[in-house]
Amino acid sequence: MDSRKPKDRIIVAVDVDSAEKAVRLVESLRGEVGAFKAGLELVNAAGMDIFARLAAAGADRIFYDCKLHDIPNTVAGAMRAIGRRGLWMTNLHASGGGRMIAAAAEALRESAHAMGTKPPILLGVTLLTSISEEELAAELHVPLETKDYVAAMARLTQASGGDGVVASPHEIEVVREACGPDVVIVTPGVRPAGVEAGDQRRVMTPGEAVKRGADYLVIGRAITGAPNPVEAARRIADEIGRA
Repeated sequence: MDSRKPKDRIIVAVDVDSAEKAVRLVESLRGEVGAFKAGLELVNAAGMDIFARLAAAGADRIFYDCKLHDIPNTVAGAMRAIGRRGLWMTNLHASGGGRMIAAAAEALRESAHAMGTKPPILLGVTLLTSISEEELAAELHVPLETKDYVAAMARLTQASGGDGVVASPHEIEVVREACGPDVVIVTPGVRPAGVEAGDQRRVMTPGEAVKRGADYLVIGRAITGAPNPVEAARRIADEIGRA
């Protein structure tokens, strides 16, 4: 039986440009959401020490959204360093290939073993939610429908030692069918009704995404840009609970 509370499924995207702003967000939302995502904007602005600062501010679970994509040896070296930071979750681009994913997974296990900790959940990014099916074909020259490409990337991630995937809410069911009940599905592109999609293309409401089988929802501006972020987070948790 799933013991997660509705709020535990919410990962807040801390997409801000300073450590001070990030710390204030965590301090205001700790206890109201399940985790916090530190991405490239924040880490490049604040440095790698931001993880310790977020943890001290009350972030019990941190998702480092680094989306690594490089040769296997380089990614493995980066993941060894990431694995020493006590993070809950991290990711890479599944399109980097099976050898890259396998090298990353092994590096995380090595680091965690040396630290006596549990390795971070390793996710493969299947396809950015900003990319439409037309762009997939015309710009990336991938001769597959979006759902088929995402399913292929999910299977590759799972077969290569990854724990789950980052996928649009529109591909949740495709991933679940391709990889089974144990794969972790983290879904960006989630917007409550009435909130603009921004640069996302394949979006869905929190309740709909959970009904389709998402494990965790990455939500940014709908919470962080709200007049009252705590109330916004609680409304989304209520919607998840009803779903």
